[in-house]
Amino acid sequence: MNLSHAPLRLATGAFILNAGLGKRGLPDDAAAGLQGMATNGVPALGKLSPRAFGQTISTGEIALGAALLAPFVPSTVAGAGLAAFGGGLVQMYLNTPGMTQDGSRVRPSQDGTAIAKDIWLVGAGLTLLVSGLASRKSADRA
Repeated sequence: MNLSHAPLRLATGAFILNAGLGKRGLPDDAAAGLQGMATNGVPALGKLSPRAFGQTISTGEIALGAALLAPFVPSTVAGAGLAAFGGGLVQMYLNTPGMTQDGSRVRPSQDGTAIAKDIWLVGAGLTLLVSGLASRKSADRA
């Protein structure tokens, strides 16, 4: 792990790990609510039971948060996971009615602002991925 990646990985990793830990043992009705929105971005998630969805999202967030915090996980791997996770959240935002302003496909409504901000996860993930790939390429040339 590149030392310059540490602040970005620490901030995103701690945030996502905490979110995943908070979803452990999620009641079925709460999991069903999250699942309803998540299927707007990733329709295949609708095939899971609410309980399985809750366990899956919790485990996924815990694993991603831990990977970001673990210095032995390459930035390319952690960044790819973060970009994919953020991309799913952005897809959910773009495809959920009421999240964008009337007449706009992108500008968030008041309800959508909390989810639209997750675009930073995509940017952070891509930064780690590209930087990790560039570092690897430089090392290969040396």
